[in-house]
Amino acid sequence: MGRLFWKFFLSILLAQFAATVGIGGAIWLKNRNQQVSPLDNLDTSPPAEMAINAAAATLEFGGVKALQRMLENMERHRVYAVDEQEHELLGRVVSTRTLQESRIRLKEDGKRRVVRQVRGDDGKRYLLFLPSGERLRGMDGDNRPLLANLGGGAQIAIKAASEIEERVERRERERNRPPGFHGPGQEPAAAPGMPSDQSGQPGQPFGTGTRGGPPTFQPNGFGGPGPEGMPGDGRGMGGGPWGPRFQPLGPWVPIAAATVASLLFSVLLAWYFSRPIRALRQAFDAAADGDLSPRFANASILSGNELNDLGRDFDRMTARLRSLIDGQTRLLHDVSHELRSPLARLQAAIGLAHQQPDKWAASMERIERESVRMDKLVGELLTLARLEAGAITATQEEISMADLLDQIADDAAYEAASQNRSVLLDGEADVKVIGQPDLLGRAIENVVRNAIKHSPEGGTVQLQARSLPDTGQLSIRVLDHGPGVAPADLETIFQPFFRSINASAEGHGLGLAIARHVVEAHGGSIKASNRPGGGLCVDMVLPVKA
Repeated sequence: MGRLFWKFFLSILLAQFAATVGIGGAIWLKNRNQQVSPLDNLDTSPPAEMAINAAAATLEFGGVKALQRMLENMERHRVYAVDEQEHELLGRVVSTRTLQESRIRLKEDGKRRVVRQVRGDDGKRYLLFLPSGERLRGMDGDNRPLLANLGGGAQIAIKAASEIEERVERRERERNRPPGFHGPGQEPAAAPGMPSDQSGQPGQPFGTGTRGGPPTFQPNGFGGPGPEGMPGDGRGMGGGPWGPRFQPLGPWVPIAAATVASLLFSVLLAWYFSRPIRALRQAFDAAADGDLSPRFANASILSGNELNDLGRDFDRMTARLRSLIDGQTRLLHDVSHELRSPLARLQAAIGLAHQQPDKWAASMERIERESVRMDKLVGELLTLARLEAGAITATQEEISMADLLDQIADDAAYEAASQNRSVLLDGEADVKVIGQPDLLGRAIENVVRNAIKHSPEGGTVQLQARSLPDTGQLSIRVLDHGPGVAPADLETIFQPFFRSINASAEGHGLGLAIARHVVEAHGGSIKASNRPGGGLCVDMVLPVKA
């Protein structure tokens, strides 16, 4: 595994550690704040709601005195009762924040009402709520003398609330109770659906009531056995104390689990992110050693994301490099071949001059002709190399295309007349082009001379010029009546040293390559197509000055 893997690994691990510390710290601060100020939040649990409803019923039906006696004897869910002057009924201190939150919740229109406001028999309106953590004593004591002095409606409300609250808490304990545990002195519970005894005696798993039946109330006190399986009057599932429970996990267990999980995911993510980069590095090493073959044709190697695009760019780059290297190799071969032929003829002419002094004049003429040909070839090679390298930086100037085309047509017509061919200029090009007149004239002249070479004897080469006002361009076409070019070679005829299989004229194959580079350097384009009646059409498009 390289250094990049460990960088990814440590970065991901530190990010997870920072997130864990931040979230854990926020939770710790929240819990600590709740422990320091337990009365700053309201208890909104269902038991608290039932206790508040019971207190509201007591105040409504029994009056302020009855509510005061009820609150004094409550051990769990001791409700607060605050009048309009912010005096608590039992004289307890209530924070301003708790009162504000109580008034806000009182205005909320919801199905669950955890804050009530009831008018007492003294004419005051009391705000009833339960701060969180206010669970001191329960109603398990003998409160029947107190409840006996309350009205019948208050008794029923208080008894029902207490009974339902007790059932909810017992259900929670039963849900958290480990299977198979039972209180001391109790027999193990029978299998579900097969009770061993339904007498309701202490220690038995089921009571005597009917499942789903209502709780029963005795005069001046709490009722007897409740529904089946629910706590009754000291019998049924509440008959004895609970057995041992599982101890909660220590604080270091979740920390260790989080650490192991963080290490595992950090390793997996670091490997996932570093794998495609390792593949790219191997590809670059192979390219440095000369292996330019494509390596990322399969998208799954780089996971199909931005790295996959980078892999395709790498393959495209290596393909371009292969093409350039192959082109340079082919160019070197073609140059060597083109230079070898005139050099061989020069050597033959020199040898003939030495062997036959009487043919000295003919040998010198041959040597001169081959020297001119070699000079022309070297000049074209230098021009092409400069164009490809962008080394020609002559001053740009306005070029009158009408004058330039007239001069090219006159020179070409004079040359074609000696070969029994003709050149015809058609159209007007009264526009100006920004560029280098010598290079642009040489490019157009190369195309025209190429057409003259491949035209049959007595044929005519047409030089057409058309202005394109809609696009701000000038179209120059050169048409001949020669054999044309194979469709597969229409794109490659502009490559250096290209020779068509139909070509019969002499040449080095550099004229059209130079023309392409010059036209493209002037912001134009050049293309070739075969004419329907035979021959080749070369179309050059140049931008004109506005």
